[in-house]
Amino acid sequence: MTEALATAHSTPRGRYVATKVPQVTVAFWAVKILTTGLGEATSDYLAAHNRVVAVLATGALLLAALGWQLRTSRYRPLAYWVTVAMVAIFGTMAADAAHVILGIPYAVTTVGYSVALAVVLVWWWRSEGTLSIHSIVTPRRELFYWATVLATFALGTAAGDLTAYTLGWGYLPSAVFFGVAILVPLVAWRLGAAEVGMFWTAYVLTRPLGASVADWLGKPSTKGGGLGFGDGTVTLCGFAILAVALAGLVRASRDG
Repeated sequence: MTEALATAHSTPRGRYVATKVPQVTVAFWAVKILTTGLGEATSDYLAAHNRVVAVLATGALLLAALGWQLRTSRYRPLAYWVTVAMVAIFGTMAADAAHVILGIPYAVTTVGYSVALAVVLVWWWRSEGTLSIHSIVTPRRELFYWATVLATFALGTAAGDLTAYTLGWGYLPSAVFFGVAILVPLVAWRLGAAEVGMFWTAYVLTRPLGASVADWLGKPSTKGGGLGFGDGTVTLCGFAILAVALAGLVRASRDG
């Protein structure tokens, strides 16, 4: 990151001097996948107790986290990743509600969320002329960014459930499939494909990959071939690992 982007002061006319998102590194993808698995396990655990209360509570926490993130003037690891984690939890609940409560098939929700994501991206492009995460230097671009992130979580949730349940693959085969699929945009980028398009493709695929792994660990063998450790156990372990990862990211940002 250049010195200009690392500056932590705001400028006039609603602009930030610093970019509001992290550099895309191996650590970025690792923590992103971790949050997707955490979001799946936490959502399922809370929904099993009281779905309505869970949606309201996590929605409020998401708004609080997003408000915290929007008030920062540059990338802050704790604010950013807490917001991503809350998007993962709430986004999973919202996506699941379309099937569980409304009875909409996963194939339909997958198509529907694909359209929603396309609409957000087109709107963002027509408004700003770029979809690059390296250009998140104004409040409006950041709002577009978080709207896109929420849409990718909803789409990824629907796609993961489509393969695991509708297609009958189960959790582990789904995880393997998405694990291989996420390599495609990486290879395509290396071969010269557009960086922005490959980034958002990979970003969508992290959601069903992490969720499939979390479901495989938490769900019983009678439901998708899981190992049966329980959603609660996976949730606690996920938060513990995330806390360690965030501590490392915060320390690294201070040292830098």
